[in-house]
Amino acid sequence: MLTSPSIDPAPSAETRDADAALEVELIAEMTPLIADLAVEGNGAVALGGSRAKGRSDARSDYDFRVYADGFEQDRRNSMSWNRFEAAMAGWEARGFRTDGVWPRVYANVERDLSAWLAGSGTLKTFEWTIWGYHLPTDIFHQQIISDPRGTLAGWKQQLATYPDAMRDALVSQNMEILRYWATDYHYASKVARRDLVFLVGLTGKLANTILQVVFAHNRTYFPGDGWNLAMAEELPRLPPDFHARMTAFLEPDRDPGGWERQRMQVIEIISDLEVLTAE
Repeated sequence: MLTSPSIDPAPSAETRDADAALEVELIAEMTPLIADLAVEGNGAVALGGSRAKGRSDARSDYDFRVYADGFEQDRRNSMSWNRFEAAMAGWEARGFRTDGVWPRVYANVERDLSAWLAGSGTLKTFEWTIWGYHLPTDIFHQQIISDPRGTLAGWKQQLATYPDAMRDALVSQNMEILRYWATDYHYASKVARRDLVFLVGLTGKLANTILQVVFAHNRTYFPGDGWNLAMAEELPRLPPDFHARMTAFLEPDRDPGGWERQRMQVIEIISDLEVLTAE
């Protein structure tokens, strides 16, 4: 029998203060170990994910990035990697999960960021992200811990103002997808057949595409997979009753007409987006 997941009680003020102090200790201990993973031993270190966005909770892990010109390829025989992994295991034993560290080469990030700024960036796929990795979001939100060359700060400065070319490209590309599905007969046919696997997949695709348009139109970096609907609710320019309507089509009724009502709800939101993005 399936049971509802338990809800953790809110931590006390004392617990929050203790955890904050331990977080400072964790970052102070891990930073030099992470920086030492670079070939030159002086990598730039940043914290990404929900903690960098200010959306973390007790279940959130620590997503570190390290930037350098290069990294040792043979990690098994690397003393620096062994020291890092030992420290990571120690903190996990204390209840603080670190999601490894993502080594990134400066030149590769520079290349990809330039493409995004020009409106020609492409999503990269990784197993840990459902809708692709969004480099501008990661760079814009990441918390810089150590930046010996000032490179990370320079990247964030380039993104301080949302790039017009990126906004125009994202709105155009994603509205084209939405227009297609709003009128495509395959969608109506799948609803009539109650092709559930197809419909569940399409629901996720359309929800993500709608949110891409909404964030780009508001010149706000798409947050990625986590908390995107909650963060969209804070945007100033939205279709009417956006959060309630999105929630309604993401949770269709189970009666025979539920999927058709969902399809019409999606089409109505797309129609409102046509008006919104034309302003």
